[in-house]
Amino acid sequence: MREVSVGWAEGKVAQDITVAGHRLRADEEPGTGGDNTGPAPHELLLAALGSCTAMTLKMYAERKGWPLQNAHVTLNGEHTDGRFVITRHIVLTGPLDAEQRQRLIEIAEKCPVHKTLAGEIVIVTTERSS
Repeated sequence: MREVSVGWAEGKVAQDITVAGHRLRADEEPGTGGDNTGPAPHELLLAALGSCTAMTLKMYAERKGWPLQNAHVTLNGEHTDGRFVITRHIVLTGPLDAEQRQRLIEIAEKCPVHKTLAGEIVIVTTERSS
């Protein structure tokens, strides 16, 4: 997996993110201390799950030769009772039969980011000198 690099950006709490030459920005909304120059960190987490879900569904349908024309994924998250609850809605477009639709929803549960988030996560923190 490619390394993700994050460093302070201009603004109150904004962060510049670089991954293999791709640049992103994370920030918070004004109500939570930011300037709204990019998605919040939890929104980036939701974007990772949503994009992985849609990619997984596309690859699976193509491999099966199924007529999936689009998989649109919307996600919301909220902290509830000490947990982060993610609600994922999937709209499958195309002339799919009921069995294909059901199987694609099952496959959504198997996308790599979903499996990572649902499994045990270990975070090891070290300090590097600059």
